[in-house]
Amino acid sequence: GKPVRMEYSRRQEFTSARSRHPQIIKYKVSVKNDTVTAIELKLIGDTGAYGSHGLTVQMVGGFKGLTLYNAPNSRFICDVVYTNTPPAGAYRGYGAMQCEFAIEVLMEEIAEKLGLDVVEFKKKNLLKLGEPMYMAKQLGEGREGFDQKMESSGFEQAIPIGLEAIDYYKKREKYKNQIGPIKHGIGMAAMFHGSGIAGLDMAAATLKMNDDGSFNLLIGATDLGTGSDTILAQIAAEVLNIPIQDFIVYSSDTDFTPFDKGAYASSTTYISGGAVKKAAIKIREQIFEQAALMFGIDDANTLRLKNRKVISPKGDSLTFAEIGLNSLHQHNQHQIMATASHMSYQSPPPTAVSFADIEVDTETGEIKVDRLLMVVDCGRVINPRTAGGQVEGGMLQALGFAHCEDTIFNEDGKILNANLDSYHMYKINEVPLLDVIFVQTDEPSGPFGAKSVSELAMDGVAPALVSAVHNATGVWIRELPLTPEHVWKALRTT
Repeated sequence: GKPVRMEYSRRQEFTSARSRHPQIIKYKVSVKNDTVTAIELKLIGDTGAYGSHGLTVQMVGGFKGLTLYNAPNSRFICDVVYTNTPPAGAYRGYGAMQCEFAIEVLMEEIAEKLGLDVVEFKKKNLLKLGEPMYMAKQLGEGREGFDQKMESSGFEQAIPIGLEAIDYYKKREKYKNQIGPIKHGIGMAAMFHGSGIAGLDMAAATLKMNDDGSFNLLIGATDLGTGSDTILAQIAAEVLNIPIQDFIVYSSDTDFTPFDKGAYASSTTYISGGAVKKAAIKIREQIFEQAALMFGIDDANTLRLKNRKVISPKGDSLTFAEIGLNSLHQHNQHQIMATASHMSYQSPPPTAVSFADIEVDTETGEIKVDRLLMVVDCGRVINPRTAGGQVEGGMLQALGFAHCEDTIFNEDGKILNANLDSYHMYKINEVPLLDVIFVQTDEPSGPFGAKSVSELAMDGVAPALVSAVHNATGVWIRELPLTPEHVWKALRTT
């Protein structure tokens, strides 16, 4: 019954906090001419000493890894194993980034063996607009899922924009047959993710009008630094045609805010935003009803909103402050207030293309990343600034995963580098140029056409980096991270 504070030492953060699930991934891909006809994925997921998320991480990884190229014949075989190591858990990317890394690298290897242009080969076989996702029902979230199909996709726009923005083909040709130990390389990868968990995630929102025309927005969604308080207020403001400054947002206090399943699974804008939009539509209807009473007209459907006002067919107007005051103190006294819930049997995939421009020191195995570019379709972008920040942060996290962050265990499962000296994370002065370009689509099931963006940014950096290393050196590396030791050994054993 008392507040509790648990504080880890730095070493305990490595040994007791959750990590990403290590995976051993084996794909088989059947290709007829230039068309993928079947994919098999055999996966071993290491869940550490306990089974936290051991099932669902692998299922999500299997679904995303087998659906990016969506072969009509697919098979997923998975074992989850306990090991005497710290437990793994839920982490941004949630299995998808590992399995998409493997299939993206393999698809480029296949294109090279067949003498095909890798971009055209991938474009031809990527999940298409309107196409059913064959594995969606079989690989739900730890249970049978729901049939899904791609209702919106930015692949067709994003790929040519990215190729031009980074001079992909020009650099690809330029980087062949380089002389000297420093080799430059450029790589690309396609990716997709999801927006919430179909048939599982639910959120509610409450909206209340005050007598000065302002609003209280109560939401269970938690702003983890993602900007969700702002984004959800924007959605309500769009419905009511008023500035965002007219909202006071209260979030994630379970004593008085409505229920929300959680800020996870890239669900907040899509699921919580859907609840906010529904609540705001109910409020709009109540405002029209009160205004019709004040105007003395019978048909509230003839009214419209503009600049914090309700306009009548004759051009007369009432301010929101007048309507709020009137509803509470004068005519048909009542609180203009609404609560709405939202869930979805769809999880629309955002799509993106990632590019990496790098240099490799073939004498030491060191990689210097000069530039990362991601061209992103997250549906209609509600807040470009926060969306861009999400993508940049995700790219940097994914770069640590792909390039340098690695825990080393001895035979007893003890971590040998449980410190920030030998476990290397990118420091701010090491961060490469990060570029984000949005291509906008309209997702029919999302609030104002929006899909998710937060985890998508994790999925493409690793395969783009490996693709760039291959372009620079001619060597394929299938093990992450690309530390100097791993790269140096690969350059001398291949």
